[in-house]
Amino acid sequence: MSDITLSSAVRKNLLSLQATANMMGKTQERLATGKKVNSALDNPTNFFTAASLSSRSSDLGRLLDSVNNAVQTLEAADNGIKAITKLVESAQASVRQAQQAASAVEKTSITSASRSETFDVPKSGTSGFSITPRGGAPINIDTTKMQSLEEIEYAIDQIEGFSARLIPGDEPGEEKLEITASDGTTGFSIDDIGTGKGRGHALANLGIGDGAHATTRKFDTNGKSIIREKLQSEYNDLLKQVDDITKDAGFNGNNLLANTDLRVIFNEDGSSSLTIKGVDISAAGLSLKEVTGDTFQYNDDIDDVLTSLDVALATLRSQASTFGSNLSVVQTRQDFTKSMMNTLETGAANLTLADTNEEGANLLALQTRQSLATTALSMASEADQSVLRLF
Repeated sequence: MSDITLSSAVRKNLLSLQATANMMGKTQERLATGKKVNSALDNPTNFFTAASLSSRSSDLGRLLDSVNNAVQTLEAADNGIKAITKLVESAQASVRQAQQAASAVEKTSITSASRSETFDVPKSGTSGFSITPRGGAPINIDTTKMQSLEEIEYAIDQIEGFSARLIPGDEPGEEKLEITASDGTTGFSIDDIGTGKGRGHALANLGIGDGAHATTRKFDTNGKSIIREKLQSEYNDLLKQVDDITKDAGFNGNNLLANTDLRVIFNEDGSSSLTIKGVDISAAGLSLKEVTGDTFQYNDDIDDVLTSLDVALATLRSQASTFGSNLSVVQTRQDFTKSMMNTLETGAANLTLADTNEEGANLLALQTRQSLATTALSMASEADQSVLRLF
């Protein structure tokens, strides 16, 4: 093109058209991408600053996924604690029921050679009770005419296969009555036979029932309360369920109830984080042991079990509060991270995004300029074309 000679006017118009075409290309690119800075050539400072802000936002976005998992892990642990709390409360109810089922049993009342049970001695007779050997007919004992404790003891001694003895108490009026079945008797029950207003009073005085309703007490071949044995089995089953829930309370491989810690990172370099301490909420971790032998047959042992359940409930409620505080912190950081990501993206956009209205107006103006430049170029070339008229 350097070999072609152009007039000054034509060359100026040509340069103007080239500049206009170049600006139109940039404007069209901005409208197409929505950005006024598409590369470092457009504006190095804005381009690299925006890239840095966008990169940090992306890093926080990846961290936000782990924060979301931490929230779910805490919720899973909280659900587990709630379920375990219900089980412990159920175990507590079973133990209290066992306590009420045979509240007068004493360790000294059961011997290896016989089946026996100890009760509070009635102060006066207003009704009666019966002793029924297992598989046999009930034997009634009428207490309405008995005036002394010895009379009740004597009446029981007259029953074949049974004997009774008075056990002195520490204070007057605290005597106990021990009823013993011989080795040939496989078990026995004591039932209220009173009628009318006095019904239930004899057994209440013996330490059985509430004195208002008919009451039955049954004992197995070893002199043990059948109800207490059943409730002891239920208690152990509940403890097994506590262990099962503890194992199932994990989320995405993290189980805070299995003594596993969880570290939640909140920023890119890990300098801001929270370590959530795991705990052992299994039955063993709560100091709840499987009861064996005759534990539920004795009030002192049952009281010990109740005490351990009270401690376990306090531990569960305290840990639920701790996890609740941790969850609040993590959720607060979760919301903060989302807001921070939005701020970073907005900052990057402010540095690079184009104003489409402005760019549209620019394109229209450039198109008009291009049209005018084309017309001007045509007019400038007419001077050269006038030479042709000489021929």
